Amino acid sequence: MSAAITAPSLLAGRYHLERELGRGGMGVVYRARDLLHEQFGEPSPGVAIKLLGEAFSQCPDAHLLLYGEFSVTRSLRHEGVVRAFSFEVDATHEAAFFTMELLHGITLDRLLPECPAGLPWRELQPVALQLLDALVYTHQQNVLHGDIKPANIMLGEEGVRLFDFGLSVAQAQVTAGLPGLSRNRFNAWTPAYTAPELLEGGVLTGAADLYGVACVLYELAHGQRLDAKKPWERLARPRQLPGRYWPALRTALAVDPERRCISVRELRHVMGRNRRFWNL
Repeated sequence: MSAAITAPSLLAGRYHLERELGRGGMGVVYRARDLLHEQFGEPSPGVAIKLLGEAFSQCPDAHLLLYGEFSVTRSLRHEGVVRAFSFEVDATHEAAFFTMELLHGITLDRLLPECPAGLPWRELQPVALQLLDALVYTHQQNVLHGDIKPANIMLGEEGVRLFDFGLSVAQAQVTAGLPGLSRNRFNAWTPAYTAPELLEGGVLTGAADLYGVACVLYELAHGQRLDAKKPWERLARPRQLPGRYWPALRTALAVDPERRCISVRELRHVMGRNRRFWNL
């Protein structure tokens, strides 16, 4: 069950917080009703609201960092990426927050325990392609997600949604001089999906995002997390992944980023091939 709400129940005199949806390293997301839209007869006045977590809110530049996440998310307009609406400040409670679309579905971290043998390929392939499409798009916009993991991916009736850009790096942010998040300030990584070079203090790159999404796909196809202690060359093919797709996914899982000689776009191209086109 969701934890009890610790934030004010009403923000900016307009957003009524109903329940907590999830927590990350930086913030907390709540389900809320937009009372203004409800008053004007909007049939679906629900929104999601992200506020800073209690520990992180003590950082002097925390509100700017939250705005940075909002700015990145708002700049991305793709059916596979969550939509951000507005950034606001509740002066009474001195709380900054931003609103975004309320997603309906199940996050992959909740789906995976229901599939201990992995998702059958006919179900997994469309999920994989939509997720890879979203990541290809973000990279085309010069945005690195930085935290690809099952808990940040929603599967619903409208398909896959990638969200939580709290650890992202965007070239536009750097150019504009917006503050960036230093991962040395707190334990931001989720080790099971984090590229080895990042755990060793390296910088975020497209290859690191590739490793993260490859770990997610491996787990979806195998029903179990990748055993990062096993030598890369000896990884066993996930039980639900057809053999013809395994070389590309295994390359994306290489421990050494120099050996991760495939892009997200190339991985998506391979995963999208059907048997009858394999030799074309």
